[in-house]
Amino acid sequence: MPEPHLRAADADRAAVAEVLGRHMSAGRLTVAEYDDRLARAYTARTYGELAELTTDLPAAEPAGGRTAEAPAVAGPPTGPAGGGPWAVHGWYGSFGSWAGGSSMRAAWASWLSTAVIVVGIWLITSLTTDGWIYPWPIWVIGPWGLVLIAQTIGGQRRADRQQQLPHRAGD
Repeated sequence: MPEPHLRAADADRAAVAEVLGRHMSAGRLTVAEYDDRLARAYTARTYGELAELTTDLPAAEPAGGRTAEAPAVAGPPTGPAGGGPWAVHGWYGSFGSWAGGSSMRAAWASWLSTAVIVVGIWLITSLTTDGWIYPWPIWVIGPWGLVLIAQTIGGQRRADRQQQLPHRAGD
């Protein structure tokens, strides 16, 4: 078990944030609790501070008929370059099941909500004014969407390559 007074890495904080997000999605945390714990996770300096954020949450949760292990504070630091007990899988981080897992879904959800808002604003202003209004939302959502498409495709390729790599002993 890492000593609670040892310093945590950015990868440890990010992994705890991902676990907190899964617990919020499962309904174990309210949005307010999640926001509070997320802020505390990113300001945590030690393993002990990170462990406090998940002590009242179950260690495993069902995910599509399987059980997914929540981070534990037991064992030596694991993952690439000793990333800590909450280290993400493989060299490509959270990429995996859907070209980036929850981080890509969150990015696309942000894009979609922004697109709905700016197109709604443009539509309302177009309907309430005389004449044609330039479709400015394309400059907000277009480049952002292209970047997300490139990241999604790149993430799928990385995930495919990672699955094809032979596993070494000790991985």
